[in-house]
Amino acid sequence: MLYPSGGSPRAWRSASLVATAAALLALTTACGQEKGDQSPNGQNVGNEAPAKGDGYGGYGDDSGAADKGAGAKAKAAGQLAVWDSKKLGKVVTDSEGRTLYRFDKDTAQPPESNCDAACLKAWPAVAADGAKAAPGVDESLLGEVTAADGTKQLTIDGWPMYRYAQDAEAGDAKGQGVGGTWYAAAPDGKKAAPAAAETAPVDPAGLSTRKDPKLGEIVVDKNGMTVYRFTKDSAWPMKSACTGACLDKWPVVAPVDKNDTRGILKKGFTVFDRPDGAKQQTIDCWPLYTFSGDKKPGDANGQGVGGTWYAASPQGKPVGASK
Repeated sequence: MLYPSGGSPRAWRSASLVATAAALLALTTACGQEKGDQSPNGQNVGNEAPAKGDGYGGYGDDSGAADKGAGAKAKAAGQLAVWDSKKLGKVVTDSEGRTLYRFDKDTAQPPESNCDAACLKAWPAVAADGAKAAPGVDESLLGEVTAADGTKQLTIDGWPMYRYAQDAEAGDAKGQGVGGTWYAAAPDGKKAAPAAAETAPVDPAGLSTRKDPKLGEIVVDKNGMTVYRFTKDSAWPMKSACTGACLDKWPVVAPVDKNDTRGILKKGFTVFDRPDGAKQQTIDCWPLYTFSGDKKPGDANGQGVGGTWYAASPQGKPVGASK
């Protein structure tokens, strides 16, 4: 028998065994590449495992995290509800009272989930199927987006919704602030936040000031209502251009004892005897008014009306008026 290249039988058998082994290894490797790395749609998922501290809360590689609390499988939200948390404000929950979260790395316009397959182990997507808006919330805010694992994920005003695997029971909110990117969701899809005080603190003084977030320091009356200046008035001579029907919308500020004030300029703090017989308080000789359109302390709905009405500063100047 002749052997290739004139080699010996032993050399030929060794070469044959090496070639067979190489072919088997190549076949095994190729098979391995076709398993485990594909989503049902044939797209690669989870290729970039999140590094710790990347916003997933350090639980993306915790194999046990998905077995706790809400679990890894996408559950339908059912009838959404609102949990009024003293620390977080109004928080949206699923039908079981589980806190729903939003992820800062997602987008709402257009809706997109950026929580990959590894991330979803710690932050399971909330399935959109059968979800109903919380009472008092517009149903049209609800939508869906496809998550990395193929789940049709619930969105609220475009923001994808998640549960947190470490929340063990209804009312838990252990995911709040994790990684600086995960926050409990409000019923309208925004980040949950404690409600601002509905009314401004009322100072017992007849005239005092309050710090308005937009206007700065402005004058308020004893009920906490904003006090205004009318730029068509004059101080020297003291004169009011608001008469007749104008006074129905802009009632005059009644006289206040100078000692019953706080933070107000005392110069020119005098009473104007109006031609209609009413007496009106002034600061620096400028007549003062309130606005009928302000319904509660803290309102400043009269600001800028007609380009002539402005909240009064402690010095009696019209705040925000052009010079």
